[in-house]
Amino acid sequence: MKLFQPIIRIGCVFAAFIANAAEPLTAKGNGAADQPNAAELQRLQGTWEGVLAGDKSDDKYTVTISGNSFHFQRDSKFWFATTITLPAGTDPRQLHATIKACAPGQETSVGKVVVAIFKIEDGTLTLATGGSDSSPEGAPKSFEATADKGLTRYELRKVQPQKKNTEPPKPK
Repeated sequence: MKLFQPIIRIGCVFAAFIANAAEPLTAKGNGAADQPNAAELQRLQGTWEGVLAGDKSDDKYTVTISGNSFHFQRDSKFWFATTITLPAGTDPRQLHATIKACAPGQETSVGKVVVAIFKIEDGTLTLATGGSDSSPEGAPKSFEATADKGLTRYELRKVQPQKKNTEPPKPK
């Protein structure tokens, strides 16, 4: 059961990212003050694939961010659709994900907010969440903590979208 708790926490974070796609990038429209958040949100856009740090399984995780929608998926039985916001002035940077939809069996997560910290360095997106405290004060303080201290950390790399061949096949 302890193995699944970190996974569920991160799943909730990702689900929250995706669910709020139609909402503003930040809770308040402050014009120029929103621009750093908008730029940071732009850097998160796309599809990221990776692993749960320290996990010995071969499980792969996919995160797709479009606008402020965040979709987190391990497989067809474990996924979350969320909406995310990036509160200004947090260090490390925080991401608040509100879960809008999820895989069957995890419906009690809908409506919950998961708080995570994130960074993008050397082409790697690192997301970390810890504990069951979904308040901003419950966010991890660093990325170095370990799972035995309640931290769940995902390390993901951006993947390029596959180009579709729009040309008809050539006759032989």
